[in-house]
Amino acid sequence: MSRISRSLALVALGMVLLAAGATAQNEPKLSAQDYLDIRDLIDTYPHRLDNCTNGAKDYADLFTDDATFGVSSEWGKAKIWFRGREQLIAAGGGSKDGSCRPQTGTRSYHLNINPHITPTPGGAHAISTLLTITNATGAGGDAVHWEGGYEDTFEKTAKGWRFKSRVHVWPEINWTDRPEDMPPRNLAEE
Repeated sequence: MSRISRSLALVALGMVLLAAGATAQNEPKLSAQDYLDIRDLIDTYPHRLDNCTNGAKDYADLFTDDATFGVSSEWGKAKIWFRGREQLIAAGGGSKDGSCRPQTGTRSYHLNINPHITPTPGGAHAISTLLTITNATGAGGDAVHWEGGYEDTFEKTAKGWRFKSRVHVWPEINWTDRPEDMPPRNLAEE
């Protein structure tokens, strides 16, 4: 290889390395504190949903003011059921009078586990697994049930990280376009 060929090869290699470095610098990043704060948000969600604290206003506080909650049978395809703070209060169990709707049937609790959090240009994204545990101890103990997972988009606000959107993805369910059309569930048959 001639001296000119080696020089040209070194210049080309240098340009590739510079381009790779510039690309790496432009990729979105999250700090360790961001990961902790997003994980805390994910972990707080089931407690607020299952307990309807403050008439479900605490639940709605986990979201941005214009956030959405939806459902899907497939990852990446959402049917939006709830949009904005007032509808999210209803989704969290709140009533128009500021109280919580009474729970019917056997009580279940959400377990949101294994979140995989990735940075995005506008914030962050995560997918996680959803399990429920039913408070109906029998001979086999309490029932733990897989219910798909969540697909989340997060935005950092003046109040910290919040859900911009949350989609409950459960491939076993043929979701309707309206939450009020969902048939009652019987966990004993699932």
